[in-house]
Amino acid sequence: MSNKEIGLFGENMATSHLSQIGFEIMHRNWRYKHLEIDIIASKDNLLHIIEVKTRTSIEFGYPEQFIQRQKMQFLKNAAAFFQYENPGWKYLQFDVISIFLNEKQIWELAFFEDVYF
Repeated sequence: MSNKEIGLFGENMATSHLSQIGFEIMHRNWRYKHLEIDIIASKDNLLHIIEVKTRTSIEFGYPEQFIQRQKMQFLKNAAAFFQYENPGWKYLQFDVISIFLNEKQIWELAFFEDVYF
């Protein structure tokens, strides 16, 4: 699988998981200029900005460990633009979904809610 296919697989698994646990998926790969949010969802009147990280190896760390400060700043900036365009959302939180897909095509998903740094 190419990196693009791995990323798409991860986003599909994340979207499916979120739907199963009661989230309403509003947007996938929402863009504003050079900024992108993987998934924008809502649940219980809370806007969720969700970053999805998928890896096929944990040799250098788990997928969630690849989110650096600069990426979080991009997510915060993108979320601010989204809220500006959609002013009805008062509360938001940042979440991360980490997916590890091993060589046997068995995947593990971890959902980290309310992350911010």
